[in-house]
Order: sequence, then structure tokens, then C-alpha cells
Amino acid sequence: MNIVGSCFSCYLTTGPFSRSAVNFNAGCKTAMSNIIMAIAVMFTLLFLTPLFHYTPLVVLSAIIISAMLGLVDYDAAVHLWNVDKFDFLVCMGAYIGVVFASVEVGLVIAVAISVLRLLLFVARPRTFSLGNLPNSTIYRNVEQYPNANNVHGVLILEIDAPIYFANSSYLRERITRWIDEEEDKLKSAGKTSLQYVIFNMTAVGNIDTSGISMLEEVKKTTDRREIKLVLANPGAEVMKKLNKSKFLENIGQEWVYLTVGEAVEACNYKLHTCKQAESQPWNNV
Repeated sequence: MNIVGSCFSCYLTTGPFSRSAVNFNAGCKTAMSNIIMAIAVMFTLLFLTPLFHYTPLVVLSAIIISAMLGLVDYDAAVHLWNVDKFDFLVCMGAYIGVVFASVEVGLVIAVAISVLRLLLFVARPRTFSLGNLPNSTIYRNVEQYPNANNVHGVLILEIDAPIYFANSSYLRERITRWIDEEEDKLKSAGKTSLQYVIFNMTAVGNIDTSGISMLEEVKKTTDRREIKLVLANPGAEVMKKLNKSKFLENIGQEWVYLTVGEAVEACNYKLHTCKQAESQPWNNV
């Protein structure tokens, strides 16, 4: 059929999943098995049909089910479960759709779950706090590196995705929660109140107007709390849009730094300068 169809505008022909399962368990290796199977089915329909007239359908179903079970790769499913639970869900959705409906339904379920995963990743990007690795100027996720030290009076946050309209509201709420938690932690420890919030924007490849509005709202929130907002390593495209929207003018060009290390050093310097300025009148007295 494929040979004849190749001479015309025909779709490729193939067998159902149950036939493929039976062929696989029978040890078939090439498409030549389809020709042999077709000949066998032809002779069966012409001459052997009366012998199978009283065969229960449950027997035929059992043959197909037992053959299909041999195609299930249990090790691959266990591997997906151990590596990524969402990939395992995609696999099981496709499997259930194929077994209880059709190949098309299984494919639609798998694609729908994958698209849902993508939307969740875009709508709820990861944000995490950074700390300083001992004896270095490197800043990493404090959850991944427990030995990373927090900088007193400075909260360093990293946004691990572009900022769009789909995630701007979530990021605003998440950043506000980070600030509240950090202030509560400092108050309970009796340490210096939060003075600076640094955004590491290395992973922010792009930003739209909703994202810029989110940054402006965060800026207003930090201003009310007398906290300074600092940006570290924004990309060229992000810088261009922030400049056109006048956000850089609002925050101040002097509060944009190339690296997190430079931003932390500048914040520590200003904190130290402010402390000296506050203590100077008492020294004069």
C-alpha cells in the first residue's frame, strides 16, 4: 500500500497499536512482516473463518492485552518518576489516553499537559534569596548552598525568568513577601533593619510594560519603608526598555551595577558611611 501510495498524494498507511504489539512480541523486525501478516489474514478469512467462529472475544482481547503489556517500558517510567514527576504525569496521560481512547486522544492529553507545564513555569517563575560564599565575591542561592552567608541589612533576590504580564502580579506579591519575611527575621534577631533590596536580573532576558509597572510598584513600596532598590546586571534589552520608560531615571543610574558583588560593596560602603555620619556629632561633643 505504501509503495502504490508513494506514486500519488496519499498518506502513509500503518497498522493499529494492537497489531504493532502483537508483531513486536512475535519477534518481527522489519515491515516485511506486514506483507506476511496480510497474506495470513487473507487465507484465514477465506478458508479458516469457520474454525474461529465460536472463539470468545475475550480470548482475542486477552491476546492483544498480553502483547501490549510487553511494550510497556517500566524502567523508563520509573526513571521519569525519579527525575521529574511532571514528565511522568505527561507519560501516564499519554498512556491512559491511548489505552482507553485512541492514539489521537493520548497525544492531545500529553501535549495539553506539556503546555500547562509551560504556562505554569511562565506564570510562576522561581525567585530565591542569594548569599555570599565564604572567602569570595560569589553570590548563590542560600537553599542550594547552606554555607552562603546573608549580608546584614541587604536582601539579594534573583528572578529566574523574563518578566511579562503573565507573571508580574505573582512576582510583585512574591517580592513583597520576601521583604516582609526578611524584615521580620531581622527584627526577631535584633539586628539592623533592612536597608537595601538588590535584584539580580541576570536571568531576566526581557521585560514588557506590565513588568516595568511591577518594578515601579515595588519601588514605591520600598520607598515607603525607606528601603533602597538596587539593580544588578540587567541585560541590554531590559536596560533599553527601563531607560525608555524613565524607570532608570526614577531609581537613579548610580543604583545600577554590573554584578551583585559590586552592588553589595556599594551598599555596604553607604551603610558604613551613614553610620559614621550618625556617630560624628556625638564624637564632636
